[in-house]
Amino acid sequence: MKMLMAVIHSFEAEMVLDALIAEGYSVTFMESRGGMLRQSQLAMFIAIEEEKVPSVMKILKETCSSDVSIHSGEKASTSAKIGGGVVFTWDLSSMERLPV
Repeated sequence: MKMLMAVIHSFEAEMVLDALIAEGYSVTFMESRGGMLRQSQLAMFIAIEEEKVPSVMKILKETCSSDVSIHSGEKASTSAKIGGGVVFTWDLSSMERLPV
């Protein structure tokens, strides 16, 4: 088993969560702040079998970047790539589901 912790910018978090849940993955998340500008982010925790790591990483890579166009007048505009995230992966020695 592996634990993935994906730290995703909050403006993309809903799209990432929807994509993971649509593929049948269970995700636990919490709000966090970090980086130089103390931006709002979501830390997502995903416990999965090792062979499913590439599938989850593919979903994260496909849903974790946004293009934003900034208009500063009638003719001037700038496009920037923002968003993305960081993924940490570690081995789980055990995982138990507790009765409800």
